[in-house]
Amino acid sequence: MPSDKEQPRFVLVRPQMGENIGAAARAMWNFGLDRMVLVAPRDGWPNPRAVAMASGAGRLLDEAVLAQDLPEAVGEDHFVMATTARVRGMTKPVFSPEEAMQEAARRINEGARVSVLFGPERAGLENDDVARANAIISVPVNPEFPSLNLAQCVLLCGYEWRRAVTEVAPRRTDMGGTEWASQIEIEKLAEHYESRLEGGDVFLSARKSAGDAYQLAQSLEPDAADARGCADVARGTAANGALEGARLKRARGPRISVAQDAEEAR
Repeated sequence: MPSDKEQPRFVLVRPQMGENIGAAARAMWNFGLDRMVLVAPRDGWPNPRAVAMASGAGRLLDEAVLAQDLPEAVGEDHFVMATTARVRGMTKPVFSPEEAMQEAARRINEGARVSVLFGPERAGLENDDVARANAIISVPVNPEFPSLNLAQCVLLCGYEWRRAVTEVAPRRTDMGGTEWASQIEIEKLAEHYESRLEGGDVFLSARKSAGDAYQLAQSLEPDAADARGCADVARGTAANGALEGARLKRARGPRISVAQDAEEAR
């Protein structure tokens, strides 16, 4: 049985290849859509090639509604949208996929039955098909190559449907079992860096200010685990720096000034 979530029906009109039907089913189920309608599929139905391509979305194929023609498929609908890349010379509202799925969600919430039409792979929907729609969905593709694969078009509309009915954060940070470092932890890390690295003779610039280490630690935006890891790095770097400094001093030997050289020459 289809899920009980209210959603649009995706109607594949005269689809030609079983593989594309299966890929469309998979794209639909990626975004929680499971109401598929098949209008006069060229190779008949069911189609084993569709099952092979659905890859986990086979339930949609099992439950797909089979219609002999488009009037039968959309006869009980209240609002129908047709996907097309071509200008049809018809007076109809034209939606982007994003706006179309928002409109679908609004109408479904008001109790309407909504369907989206997708045409056959070779040439898309015919004018008679588009004429039965209330609105057009137009994808802003490259005008020099506007052809979309059937499953690609289904995927675009499915994605926009998901965005329309689900709160999607534009950006988030997965904390990986930790939390952001507090200002106290950042300050302690900066103090740790400054004391360890300065003591290890690591800083090359004499112009280092007291706030440099704090600025470095703050700009990293570390979480608590990062702060601990950076402290470990500082300890290791300081220890290695001290060892290397001692080695270089031994290799160079005692420094002799130019004045001492001149005095010994006399």
